[in-house]
Amino acid sequence: MIGPAVMTPTTSPGPPQTLETPVGSATSGHALGDIACLSPDDALHRLSSAADGLTARQVDERLASVGRNQIAQQAHHTIVGELVRRSINPLNLLLLSLATASWLLGDQRAAIVIAVMVVLSISLGFIQEHRSNIAADKLQRMVLVTATVRRRAAQAGPGSAGPDHVAPDHVDVPIEQLVPGDIVLLSAGDMIPADLRLISAKDLFVNQSTLTGEAMPLEKVAAPHAGAVETPFDLPNICFMGSAVVSGIGCGVVVLTGPRTAFGVVANAISERRELTSFDKGITRFTWLMLGFIVVMAPLVFVINGLTKGNWLEALLFAVAVAVGLTPEMLPMIVTVNLAKGAMAMSRKKVIVKRLNAIQNFGAMNMLCTDKTGTLTQDRIILKRHLDIRGAESDRVLEYAYLNSFHQSGLKNLLDVAVLKHAELEGGLDVQARFQKIDEMPFDFERRRMSVVLGRNDGVHILICKGAVEEIFAVCRHYAIDGETGPLDESHFAAAMETTARLNADGFRVIAVATKEMPPTQATYSAADEADLTLLGYIAFLDPPKETCAAAIAALKASGVQVKILTGDNDIVTRKICREVGLPVDRIVLGSEMAALSPEALASLAETTTVFAKVSPSQKAAIIDALHRKGHVVGFLGDGINDGPALKAADVGISVDSAVDIAKDSADIILLEKNLAVLGDGVIEGRKVFGNITKYIKMGASSSFGNMFSVLGASVFLPFLPMTAIQVLTNNLLYDFSQTTIPTDNVDADYLAVPRRWDIGNIAKFVLLIGPISSIFDYVTYFTMLYVFDAWTNPALFQTGWFVESLLTQTLIIHVIRTAKIPFLESRASTSLIITTIVVAAMGMSLPFTWLGSFLGFVPLPPTYWIALGLILPSYVVLTHLVKTWFIRRYGLN
Repeated sequence: MIGPAVMTPTTSPGPPQTLETPVGSATSGHALGDIACLSPDDALHRLSSAADGLTARQVDERLASVGRNQIAQQAHHTIVGELVRRSINPLNLLLLSLATASWLLGDQRAAIVIAVMVVLSISLGFIQEHRSNIAADKLQRMVLVTATVRRRAAQAGPGSAGPDHVAPDHVDVPIEQLVPGDIVLLSAGDMIPADLRLISAKDLFVNQSTLTGEAMPLEKVAAPHAGAVETPFDLPNICFMGSAVVSGIGCGVVVLTGPRTAFGVVANAISERRELTSFDKGITRFTWLMLGFIVVMAPLVFVINGLTKGNWLEALLFAVAVAVGLTPEMLPMIVTVNLAKGAMAMSRKKVIVKRLNAIQNFGAMNMLCTDKTGTLTQDRIILKRHLDIRGAESDRVLEYAYLNSFHQSGLKNLLDVAVLKHAELEGGLDVQARFQKIDEMPFDFERRRMSVVLGRNDGVHILICKGAVEEIFAVCRHYAIDGETGPLDESHFAAAMETTARLNADGFRVIAVATKEMPPTQATYSAADEADLTLLGYIAFLDPPKETCAAAIAALKASGVQVKILTGDNDIVTRKICREVGLPVDRIVLGSEMAALSPEALASLAETTTVFAKVSPSQKAAIIDALHRKGHVVGFLGDGINDGPALKAADVGISVDSAVDIAKDSADIILLEKNLAVLGDGVIEGRKVFGNITKYIKMGASSSFGNMFSVLGASVFLPFLPMTAIQVLTNNLLYDFSQTTIPTDNVDADYLAVPRRWDIGNIAKFVLLIGPISSIFDYVTYFTMLYVFDAWTNPALFQTGWFVESLLTQTLIIHVIRTAKIPFLESRASTSLIITTIVVAAMGMSLPFTWLGSFLGFVPLPPTYWIALGLILPSYVVLTHLVKTWFIRRYGLN
């Protein structure tokens, strides 16, 4: 338990405490416990601060002393770090081990070739990833998470007391620049930017679930706390970095920053990692499957060749070369370059990819859940009507709404912005001179209303409340119209509901406005004072649908992505907007209906329902979880305070630059423009990434599986090695080079038309079927070389003939596997892939006639060989295409 420091609020705080608190939960906890028992003034003195903030000079000194407000994981990309990450993986370590073994066994040429392959894989992946990281860092700087702080700016001139005479100013600064002693202002939707000691608070509720797992928000207060607590998180006047303000307002002084915060301690102790996607797991399974092949094949090839040929050293070198040939050493590069290429393409559309693998999840996504406001609509709220309870235009209603929005200090939403656009009222009402703010009750999602209390210049206090019609009506007892008041009854409520329904049906969002005079002697207020109010009327807002929205939804639907609306708005407005943008609304499920459903019933309902209205934040996340249970890949687009849980629950969390901090922090993707059309582009990029990665996997696995049969058979019946170790490695090096341009390849429109998910079973069937075809033509080549060209006694001729055939078939087969259509005729590869294919094929065919070929042990091939090869290659391509076509019809395209 953390007890209070041995002091009372009246005790002098003594000299300022050092700001460099060591990292560690116990030390940090005691520092917070000590300052929690102080009064707000003493807490400020302990931190050498003041209520009006720090000066620029103080900030610079403290930044130099304690560093930036960052945890370790927020470091920028560095060239050294990227190279290390690219280099350390099981495949590279295996290849370097094989290179070392070859060198120690005396085959330096083989060791050099293996090392070149590793360098090729690392360098290509590094170059593309580095370009992607540079673009991502540039875009990330456009999406700064800021905090509102009080800072004192030095003033000079007549009457000043010198350079230390300062005036407070409210400024937004990046959270990295916060220092201990900074005064931070908090309101609903803010992320807590550091560990703070509150010095004032009003109905402040904070969600600490990221640190404690407790889902319920906790109320925070500014009063000193002299009691003992179980953990620092129970301190009622301390707000912790990484928490989120759910409702209310507050002001706090920064105590701890960066790694000294409770969040920083947790982050340094255990690096939080998101659950691996099916794609991540599939890539890992494929990698270990190929390593398993190597573990079985290499010893088997070594033993067979050692027993049949008697040269155990040569057999060992050949086994090492076979192991290298079976290693999918280009896989990390192919995956990284594809993902980075997708991120680069999206960055050109002003889309920031915070997590690379989210791009692939885009391609797999078949459900997109989104809020209505700003996605289907223009996010440009217009205040169109201000009505009394009879439905007549009323300037008085507008005036009271303006006073409420003007004086509230919480998060001003789009409705408040629309009200405040009537700037002429500020002068007409003489807001500054006639009204003084006394108190406020901030908005929260339980009450669905907010109030301000103003002191009029005649001494009267007036409470002005605005919020959802049902919630305002529930706390009203009277109405006011044309200077007259009267009691509200059921008939008035029915009329109000009729007026609201009529406006909702026309697409208006309706807010009720009520008031109440309060005794001038009352100094503080709470939500309990929102009772016995007088209803003034309603303000109605219009948020017209986006012109491009219908086309974007139709495009997503054509791509196999179903759009679902999860909104806290009412069902009538939602129905009208959805119909205007072409979304089916046969049934709208309300949040109140969901509360009574079992998880199984909700899963079935979520799958068949397009629109959910009046849902809470937890219900949005529950809908996404329900869709997960039905096997769907779900994306969520949100930007509000209440969207954080849903963004975390989704496979792809998408937010926008203008979102509140908690939404941006929870998202995988950030849009600099809230546009469904951009999401459609993201879906296509994700499917391109997935398609090109699976091309390499299918081709590499098929080739390796076929080579197992070819190498084993040749090792059994040939009196010599089918290829020397250096020849196998050269073949593999040229083949790898031909595959480096796969990330640039085109992807057929048919493939991009539907969501694509990782299916290891489908890939395994493909490999088992296609792999042996290459072995058939390898054996045809064996027969040709042995019985047509009498290579039984000419190992060099046999090895040269199989080298050329093997290289050309492996290089050409990508053009068959890459498409479900007829290769070259109905679907062509990218220019880059075609060029590398031609270059590698030309190098393989010419190599036997060069000095390098002689160095590698090759001999010139007879003219009739090329005639035989001219028959083998087309036959291989045609048979593979026919089998592939049957496979797709039988098992589908993946």
